[in-house]
Amino acid sequence: MGITDLIHSEYIAYVDESGDHSLTSIDASYPIFVLSFCVFKKEYYAHTVTPTLRMLKFQTFGHDMVVLHEQDIRNKTGAFKFLGKMQREHFLERLNSLVAATDFTLIAPVIDKHKLKKQAFGDTHAYHLAMRIGLEKLFSFIQMQTQEHCLTYVICEARGRTEDQALELEFRRVCDGHNSLQKALPFDLIIADKKSNSEGLQFADLAARPIGLSVLRPGQPNRALQILEKKLHRNAVGEAIGHGLHLHP
Repeated sequence: MGITDLIHSEYIAYVDESGDHSLTSIDASYPIFVLSFCVFKKEYYAHTVTPTLRMLKFQTFGHDMVVLHEQDIRNKTGAFKFLGKMQREHFLERLNSLVAATDFTLIAPVIDKHKLKKQAFGDTHAYHLAMRIGLEKLFSFIQMQTQEHCLTYVICEARGRTEDQALELEFRRVCDGHNSLQKALPFDLIIADKKSNSEGLQFADLAARPIGLSVLRPGQPNRALQILEKKLHRNAVGEAIGHGLHLHP
């Protein structure tokens, strides 16, 4: 049975990154690379997640065309430079409450680039490595939901023509069985335009950096992490490390 013959699963995964994948020039202040996979049940996503986040945008900005980026919120750029301090704090409180109340599963491979560089060989690519790890953990989640015989779509944000083509090739290779599980994975890739107003991609964007900071500076207060750690994928005995949060190497 080919991938096109599979019925669609009940789940969908949205993926975004934090940091850059370069092992040549490593940012001393953020020497890691994170991919966050936010996995939603489709029916819940369509009926609850999408309208709830859009309504928050309507109530804050008067329209729903604002694409939420963690960097814009943090740096007060884009639509957020027009919000006063009280407006911004009120929005953040409501956004945190929304994320806390939303039912989704988080899978986050975190790559330590200094450690990877020391043991890297050939053309090791941090993004592609994180994607492979994430897909393996996603398969574990899908198995737990008895959806492993169905087709699950993985949505990634576009990064440029060359990067997107390379990602698609690597994604197909991993799903064809070139993974630590040594089995074909029932996933297909959709690369979304960077301007896409996708709620799922916005959740993935909002999750990526807080997860990275929790690894980089574990003692630093991180209110987003207090919400996100409850969303991490866990194995059958409730362990998140190595499952929802995977540190490599």
